[in-house]
Amino acid sequence: MINDTLYKRRYIIAAIMTTVIVIYIIRLFSLQILNDKYAERADSNALLRKTQYPPRGLIYDRNGELLVFNQPAYDITLILREMSDKFDTTGFCKALNIDTGFFNERMASIKDRRKNRGYSRYTPQIFMTQLRPEEIATLQETLYMYPGVYIQNRTLRDYTYPNAAHVLGSIGEVSQKMLDDDPYYQSGDYAGRDGIEYTYEKALRGEKGTEIMLRDVRGRIIGRYENGAQDIEPHAGTDLTLTLDIQLQITAEELLSGKIGSVVAIEPATGEILALASNPTWNPALLVGRPRSENYADLVHDKTKPLMNRATQAQYSPGSTFKTIQALVCLQEGGITEKSVFPCNGPASTPIKCTHHHGSKITLLNAIEQSCNPYFWGAFRETLEKNGYGEKNALFKAQYEQWRKDVMSFGFGQKFSDTDLYEQSRGYIPTKDFYTKYYGETGWRALTIRSLSIGQGEILVTPLQLANAIAAIANDGYYITPHLNKCDSLLQHKHLTNVESQHFSIVKEGMYHVFEYGTGRYYKLPDISMCGKTGTVQNSQGKDHSLFVGFAPKENPRIVLAVVVENAGFGATWAAPIASLLIEQYMYGTIKRKDLFNRISTTVINPDVKKR
Repeated sequence: MINDTLYKRRYIIAAIMTTVIVIYIIRLFSLQILNDKYAERADSNALLRKTQYPPRGLIYDRNGELLVFNQPAYDITLILREMSDKFDTTGFCKALNIDTGFFNERMASIKDRRKNRGYSRYTPQIFMTQLRPEEIATLQETLYMYPGVYIQNRTLRDYTYPNAAHVLGSIGEVSQKMLDDDPYYQSGDYAGRDGIEYTYEKALRGEKGTEIMLRDVRGRIIGRYENGAQDIEPHAGTDLTLTLDIQLQITAEELLSGKIGSVVAIEPATGEILALASNPTWNPALLVGRPRSENYADLVHDKTKPLMNRATQAQYSPGSTFKTIQALVCLQEGGITEKSVFPCNGPASTPIKCTHHHGSKITLLNAIEQSCNPYFWGAFRETLEKNGYGEKNALFKAQYEQWRKDVMSFGFGQKFSDTDLYEQSRGYIPTKDFYTKYYGETGWRALTIRSLSIGQGEILVTPLQLANAIAAIANDGYYITPHLNKCDSLLQHKHLTNVESQHFSIVKEGMYHVFEYGTGRYYKLPDISMCGKTGTVQNSQGKDHSLFVGFAPKENPRIVLAVVVENAGFGATWAAPIASLLIEQYMYGTIKRKDLFNRISTTVINPDVKKR
C-alpha cells in the first residue's frame, strides 16, 4: 500500500516547484519588458540615437525684412559608459578652451539625478551647448582621441539689426519647470525666454527628429540603422511675420539715445504695433551662446534697468495727455457739452492753477489746444456732481464709478488679455473703495480728488495704454487689441469704448489745433494734418517727464504715437519733436529734417544711459 504521507508530499513539492517557476517568469518579464533599464543598455550597445534639432522659425518685419535668422552651432555630448578611465581630461579641456574645474563641475552636475533626471551612463548627456564653429574647431580635429565624446549639430539665433531687443526676446536654457510641464524638452534644451521668442515658442521651435546609428561589438559607429528607415526627420519651426516696421523701430531707438523713455506706435485701423521702443536697451546678440549668462548678469545689475520694457511695464501719471480722455468722458456723461465754457485766471486760478494766460472764458476746443487746467477741473467737477452727493455720498460715488468705467473702456487700468505682448503692467484707475478707505464714507468729494481731472494724482498708465487710447480716438470710439503678429490678425478683437462716436470730432479738432496753433506747432509737417497733445508730468523723484500722444493724418489716420522721455521737462520740448520725426519717417520713409533729428538723437539727458 502506498505510504499516504509520502504520496501527499509530492503535491507539496510540485506546488513549490511551480511557484519558483512562476516567480522566475514574473521576474524575467519585469526585467525585460516592464523595466527598460536593461533594454536601454542592450539597445545602447547596438544603437546610438542622436537627436536632430530643427532650425527655429525665421522672424520678419511687416515689409519682409529679415530680423532673426539661424547660424550653425554645436553641442558636446558624452556617453559616460564609453569614456575610459584613461580619458585625457587635460587635452579635452584644452581643445575646448575650458579649465578642469569647469569639467569636474559639469560632470558632477550630469551625474546628479536631482538636476539631471534623464541621467544614464548609456545615453548621450549634454556637456556643453551652443558652441560656435570656431569654438569646437580644435576638438573636431582630435575627436578620435576622446571616445564617448560626440558633437551634436544645433543652431544659434543671429540678428540682422541690433534693435528691437525687448520685442524679439531671447533664447535660454529650459528651466526645471519647463522640463516638468512639457515632455518635448530635455535637459540642456533651449527655448524662448521672453518677447516674441517666448510667446510663439511652440510655433518657432519646430519638431525634433532622431537619427539612429548602428554600432559594432566594440561600440564603433558602422553606419545608419536600417539605412535610416527608422530615422525621424526634424521639422523646422514656423516663420513669423511681425507688425513691426524695423526702420521706424530703428529711428525710434536712435531718437531715444541718451535718454530714458519709450515709444509706442500703432496702426489704429488694425491694432498692429509699428514700433515698440524702450531705452535703455541692448543688442539682442549679447544674449546668444556661451556669453549669454555673463551679459545677462550685467544687464540685471545695470541701475538704469535696461531689461525693463518701459513701453509696456513702466507706469506714469498721464498728465495733460489725459485731458483728451477726460473731455470725452465728460461729454458722454453730460457734465459738459461742446459749447460749455469755464473761467480761467491763469496762474491765479484756484483750486487748480493754469500754467499760462490764454484768456477767459474758454471753450472745450481752446481748452484742448491751450491745455487749460481750470477748464478740465470744471468739467470733471460738473460730471461727478451732476446728480448731487446723496446720502453718505452714494450718488456722487455712483457717478465716480461710472466715470471710472468710462475711462477704463479705453484700455486703462488693466492688462490686454488677448494680446501677444509678453509683459505688461496694469496701470491704475483708483476705485471709490480706495478713496473711501483713505478718507471715509463722506470724507471725499470732487474737490478732494481734483488732481484726476488733469491726469495727475493716483492715475497710472503705461505708454502702450496711452497709445491704444489715442487709437480709440482716431477710430471714433473703438480699438483693436495691440499685437505683434501680422499673420494672425486680431481684427475680430474689437473693443468699443463707452463714449458714443458723435463726441470724438470736437476732441480730434482740438488735437489738430495743438499742431496748428498750440504747443506742437513748431513740429508740424507742412503737408500732413497732424493731431496731438503734449503733457508735462510731475515727478516726485526729479525733473518732470515729457509726454506726447497723437496721430496722423487727421482723416483716415495711419499712425498713432505715444512718447515718454523721463526727466526731460516740457512735453513740447522733447516728446513732441520725437513723435513728429517718427511720423515723418513712417509717412515718407525718410527724414528730411536732419538738423532736428541730429539734435534730438545726439542730446544726452540721462548720462547714466550707456551707448549700445
